[in-house]
Amino acid sequence: MSSHLSKGASGAIRRFAGWVARGSVGHPMLEGINYWDELKDSPSQMEICFAIFANVLELDDQGKPINEKYAERRAATFLYQYCTGELPAGEADLASWEVELY
Repeated sequence: MSSHLSKGASGAIRRFAGWVARGSVGHPMLEGINYWDELKDSPSQMEICFAIFANVLELDDQGKPINEKYAERRAATFLYQYCTGELPAGEADLASWEVELY
């Protein structure tokens, strides 16, 4: 077994970081919400956002992501809730395993 992230996992994390940096994570869920303004003084909240993505992301036997958009949506759900104080319509509460920091 490899001790490195698969290319698929690495690519998924890279894409997620790009979406976060461009302000397009969870589009259209976070449209109109400037999460950068909310998070600039609280980097630990961004850390939780990335942890959610990583915790939810599932890989197949070859290390390819099988639920990347769902993992993104769960991270966006956290950002939405953090910025607005409520869950987006139709989204379930985040489970404790989703927000676990390792």
